Amino acid sequence: MFTRTERLVRWIVRRLVRTLYRVRTRGLDAVPAEGAALIVANHVSYVDALILGALCERPVRFVVYHRIHDWWPLRWFFELCGAIPIASRREDPERLARAMEKIDAYLAAGEVVGLFPEGKLTRDGALCEFKPGVERVLARRPVPVVPVALKGLWGSVFSYAHGKPLGQLPRRFWSRIEVVAGDAVPPARVDAEALRERIATLIAA
Repeated sequence: MFTRTERLVRWIVRRLVRTLYRVRTRGLDAVPAEGAALIVANHVSYVDALILGALCERPVRFVVYHRIHDWWPLRWFFELCGAIPIASRREDPERLARAMEKIDAYLAAGEVVGLFPEGKLTRDGALCEFKPGVERVLARRPVPVVPVALKGLWGSVFSYAHGKPLGQLPRRFWSRIEVVAGDAVPPARVDAEALRERIATLIAA
């Protein structure tokens, strides 16, 4: 359930999202009404988590790259939303271990966790290779996985379509975006490549 503060923040973010974009959603009822689940999506822009979190009917605890999470102007917001900072094994194995513990704790408590398996923003609009982190999460805590496609965000000022994100002023407001969810996948049927193919199909549909 949302806390009072989370409801207020979600209301503000939802109004902001609908001010910037014309939003269409399909299939988000695939996210279970209760109980633990993973949401996995393609990663196109720096506002992907904001958009997806604002449109889901349940709180989503997103896994966020630690350098973005720890940036002082935004850290308070990420902490308020229960975001999970993560680092690669090469960068900081201890922080990676803490992130995996936190993900498991949220799932054990019946919450929804959001992951971007590409591990980075696309540089060309195409879907990148999926990392095996989802499989490691599910090996420890088998939960349903809801694949989600974010469409229409490539070209946004928050993407790499025109160079570095936020490197120039927005070209226009109220562009059309779409958030499309597929059916939840049982954990036993999930692997990184098959999940990538599911999301690619949702993007192309």
